[in-house]
Amino acid sequence: MALQLPPITVERWVNSPPLTPDDLRGRVVLVDIWEYTCVNWIRTAPYVKAWHRDYADLGLTVVGVHAPEFEFGRDAANIDRAVRDHGLTYPVALDNDFTFWRILRNDAWPAKYLFDAEGRLVDRWVGEGAYERVESEIRRLLEVRAPRTGLPPVSPEAAAFAEVGEPSYVGITPETYVGADRGVPGTFTVTGDWLSGGEYVELVSGTGELALPFNAGEVNLVVDPGPTGRAEVRVLLDGEPIGGERGADVDADSVAHLDRAAMVRLVDGASRDDHLLSLVTGQVGFRAYVFTFGP
Repeated sequence: MALQLPPITVERWVNSPPLTPDDLRGRVVLVDIWEYTCVNWIRTAPYVKAWHRDYADLGLTVVGVHAPEFEFGRDAANIDRAVRDHGLTYPVALDNDFTFWRILRNDAWPAKYLFDAEGRLVDRWVGEGAYERVESEIRRLLEVRAPRTGLPPVSPEAAAFAEVGEPSYVGITPETYVGADRGVPGTFTVTGDWLSGGEYVELVSGTGELALPFNAGEVNLVVDPGPTGRAEVRVLLDGEPIGGERGADVDADSVAHLDRAAMVRLVDGASRDDHLLSLVTGQVGFRAYVFTFGP
């Protein structure tokens, strides 16, 4: 792992001209390795945005480094939309070839690397949580950088997390990939004419169904609607149109209307029992990549 902030050699920058270690010298730097369909990063994004909001004027620079998990994540239009949809206003570097990722010896999404004002690596955090500890270190380094800096109160986001604590994921269905490269036989079933690709399963013709047994309160799916850019997916829970347990991306008619390659929220608030989620679509070219879950 790099002990000094290395050159951020990437394909493209959003929200900023290219930044070098010299440009960032004298500022505390938080590098956030992210991927726009990763549910774990999506859950951390409010905290990263809060730190940018509260500390950018006091000497913190947040640099979001996007490294794609799936091929569609290399598409500039998809990333630009994700930056807008998630309200990211800090500098974003697009690391499509994983050049910066490899220099850091990174191995996961999301990951946060905190560098002091001299460019020295201070700490690293992987995954969700620890927000109060990250913010505490940010504040400490800002005070070291400028001892008379008047810091605001701890962000409401981190304070609320510290009060509630980490949610329990005990017994929840694990992340479930459906492509041939990482899919586990028996974790899901398809009915109809589907193609099994390395990253995904794709509907080839007619109407198809993708069914997944699960035990979780929340279910999400990374999808690509296909060549038309749009798809409708009927969502069934235990054989019935999903009702009050529908996720934010499912309408009251139990249909998810997809218009981009993204993570969609299908189930929210399901009881912690064994359930069957069924997705039905007639959109040829529709691709499903990975199911993720929450309590």
